[in-house]
Amino acid sequence: EQLVESGGGQMQAGGSLRLSCSISGRTYSSYVVGWFRQAPGKEREFVGCIRWSGGDTSYADSVKGRFTISGDNAKNTAYLQMSNLKPEDTAVYYCFRAGSWGQGTQVTVSS
Repeated sequence: EQLVESGGGQMQAGGSLRLSCSISGRTYSSYVVGWFRQAPGKEREFVGCIRWSGGDTSYADSVKGRFTISGDNAKNTAYLQMSNLKPEDTAVYYCFRAGSWGQGTQVTVSS
């Protein structure tokens, strides 16, 4: 199984970005895709997740109301829509599923 993130970049505070996580390999309807991030010098932290079947989502308090996770079953791709970005959102963002991590994509937010 392979996960590939894309869509990172540099953004001014208050802006928006959408990250994608393309998933290849075996697929099942009942699985969870998670998004995590790791800022320089800090531990990797949970951002949010989506249950593929049903679309239930959960978010960390730090991003609730600003970030939205969705999934496209036909494309086997998960998305992380980030709005009202803050400098503290600067990190490498990773997607995760069933023990597999993507390579990460850098998001940098300047004030």
